[in-house]
Amino acid sequence: MSWPDLGAYPVPICRLLVEGRDITSTLMPRLVSLQLTDNRGLEADQLDVTLSDHDGALVIPPHGAKLQLWLGWSDSGLVDKGVYVVDETEHSGAPDVLSIRARGVDLRAGFKAHRERSWHACTLHQVLQDIATAYELEAAIAPVLGVQTIAHLDQANESDANLLTRLGQAYDALATVKADRLLFMPIGAATSVSGVALPHITLTRLDGDQHRYLQADRDSYSGVRAYYYDANSAEKKQAIAGQGDNYKDLRHIYADRDSALAAARAELQRLQRGSATLSYTLAKGRPELIPELTYSLLGVKDEIGAIVWLGGNVSHDFSSDAFVTRLELESKLPDGEEIAELATDEGTYTGVVAYYQDERGGQKSVTQGDQTKAKRLVQLYANKGSAVRAVQREFGRLKM
Repeated sequence: MSWPDLGAYPVPICRLLVEGRDITSTLMPRLVSLQLTDNRGLEADQLDVTLSDHDGALVIPPHGAKLQLWLGWSDSGLVDKGVYVVDETEHSGAPDVLSIRARGVDLRAGFKAHRERSWHACTLHQVLQDIATAYELEAAIAPVLGVQTIAHLDQANESDANLLTRLGQAYDALATVKADRLLFMPIGAATSVSGVALPHITLTRLDGDQHRYLQADRDSYSGVRAYYYDANSAEKKQAIAGQGDNYKDLRHIYADRDSALAAARAELQRLQRGSATLSYTLAKGRPELIPELTYSLLGVKDEIGAIVWLGGNVSHDFSSDAFVTRLELESKLPDGEEIAELATDEGTYTGVVAYYQDERGGQKSVTQGDQTKAKRLVQLYANKGSAVRAVQREFGRLKM
């Protein structure tokens, strides 16, 4: 399909194939709306297309039909957004419209069927490899997670999809199936499974159309507590991540201390990432944006620009005359297991430490006061200046 020559003024463009047949020329004159939601985790990516059927000429696609989508702009070209499988269609009127819903994860037969099995004295990599092999998927597992030891794991009347979700929650990991690969990697690592750094995106106020910033009360919980039974006794014991005395208790009872502690740390990290959230709508859609990228937001508010943001779900809304991208962001935490051990409660501190992202994408720290019992500021700051100001502000508050 040829696009009109509008000089330097870019227009939104797309390409859509149904079972390999290009229907773009038919699609565009009838397009009412197209929305693509790129989800983080096992929730399937979703493509919704609504078309005008004013003349009754449209054919309803069969369930299971494969749609392949590209989105972009006339001045920069198209970006491949993947393959989606039709699983829901609706025809309504008047006026007559055809609505098509397709999902990006082809959950293989049996993926949601309940199973009974167990693993004992193995690694997390072995568990995930067993699941991947059953569906002829390639297992792409971050090494830092794959080496985690599992004393015992039961899958009791539970689907593989639910088990993967449970493991993702237990290890604060991204667990998903994309392009015939089972992916399992730390949330917020900002790297591919192979360890290659994902690009960092800098946005300004001019890029945005709307935003909604929320600062939550992180201090409602000072830590997370998980329970387990010692293999040599019937005594229920506890593993704690964080400090203080106001704990969030996890309901699940774990098989050993290591798995209980990993789950407690994972939940604490989720709570801390949620201490600040930001919804940001880009006036000009960015089809290359995906979950798990990191962002700097400049020119909106100092508090927003001071920290690094981590991308969650991304949605693209497309029509013949508009294309916008909506980002769901949360505050990024500093990397490193040793950082998780630093105090974050409201105890008697001797100093403060904060972490920031340097120009090369690495992580450095700034401190003030005695570091014997330093309070670790939860968020990863966007630059050294922001980290210094945060440390000075918090240290001054501690001395009051």
